[in-house]
Amino acid sequence: MLQVMGNIRIRRPNALGKAMARQKTESMALSMEAKLGIRWHWQGDQLNFDTPRGAARGTCGTISVDETSVGVEIDLPLVLGGFRGAVEGKIHDELDRLLPSSGTH
Repeated sequence: MLQVMGNIRIRRPNALGKAMARQKTESMALSMEAKLGIRWHWQGDQLNFDTPRGAARGTCGTISVDETSVGVEIDLPLVLGGFRGAVEGKIHDELDRLLPSSGTH
């Protein structure tokens, strides 16, 4: 079992509504599945994922979607802890791309 070091928690306003935010979240998960080999599934309005192999091995987390916000929680393994800032920056960039600004940042 890999030891967890870096925890990332981000919550963003969602002006798209739940259905569209879910669709965009799933599209992002499919892309991450192809690039990083993540496994993912929906449990209610929460997309759970983990990475069993590859460069991001041991990374796991959730993306929660509701009518007004999207929350991302990622646990990085100890070996990737030094990349926490870079990973967090990429998540912010992806959320900027997926969620239009609601003017409440």
